[in-house]
Amino acid sequence: MATIKDIARETGLGLATISKYLNGGTVREKNRLAIEAAVDKLGYTVNELARSLKTSRSRTIGVVIPELGNAFVTTIITEMEDILRKNGYSVIVCDCRTDAAQEREAVRFLLQKRVDGILNMPVSRDGTHLDSALEAGVPVVLIDRMIDRLAGKVHSILVDNAAGASAAVSRLIDAGHRHIGVILGPQGVFTTAQRHLGYSRAMTRNGLTPDAAFVVYGDYTVQGGYEGMRRLLELPGLTAVFVTNYEMTLGAIIAGNELSVKIPERLSLIGFDNLQLSQVIQPRLTIVTQPLKEIGEAAAGIFLEALEADAPEIRELVLNTGLLEGDSVGTISEP
Repeated sequence: MATIKDIARETGLGLATISKYLNGGTVREKNRLAIEAAVDKLGYTVNELARSLKTSRSRTIGVVIPELGNAFVTTIITEMEDILRKNGYSVIVCDCRTDAAQEREAVRFLLQKRVDGILNMPVSRDGTHLDSALEAGVPVVLIDRMIDRLAGKVHSILVDNAAGASAAVSRLIDAGHRHIGVILGPQGVFTTAQRHLGYSRAMTRNGLTPDAAFVVYGDYTVQGGYEGMRRLLELPGLTAVFVTNYEMTLGAIIAGNELSVKIPERLSLIGFDNLQLSQVIQPRLTIVTQPLKEIGEAAAGIFLEALEADAPEIRELVLNTGLLEGDSVGTISEP
């Protein structure tokens, strides 16, 4: 097995320079290239355990998410991991199955692995599962959902969910729709509340009274969207539906197809969060888009900054959504 001394012989560089680079430090560009070439040629691998004992860092970031099948979060993780890997960090992903007890256990597991930071799309509503990490000085980044009691203690990267939902519903109202259903996530979840707020604001701002019968709650899964759409399609007068995440959008489309609901002739539809889906189905779907690449990049940047600074500033970012036009919104005239 190759050693750091073998790299020194191969490159002609000093052990201090090589060690600095292998431990995440910055060296001259020509030295970096020489070291990387020698590492590849010799098949050198870092002894992470030995390095973590020496540096008090494992150079790993832990990720705790509700569902590994959630396209929103897996895209963000991919973007974040690409940047972290280039800076010498790896990622451990834990799927807690949308279960608060498993989420707490996942955080405990990651701390035992001595991760340097934790990225969390939280299931827990009180955030106590993260207290042990914060007490240990491990930086925490929340994405998608904020927990009020942790404000000022954790970094957060959110999108303006209320504005995104308002833009979608306003688009439907501008097309003449007045009886607009919405499929939301679980009650009590931050994103659910914000998207419901945006729906209600758009309705009232346009002189419409939100009808509770047209508001259904799902669970951010395909099945939740399927069941929500079936319920809404039983309501008289319904002409449009806004679905508030990708998986539920897919479920809503499946339900509509089963009932031979033509879009947009019978029902106008705006979905959420997946460009590929919007392009594949016919007619092309109008969707609210979230800046997934930017969220992943921001998360990586926050971790790298937090692990380099002695007292890093808590970062709280709110990014904008967009509305990508398709062909799934029809114009109607109502008396």
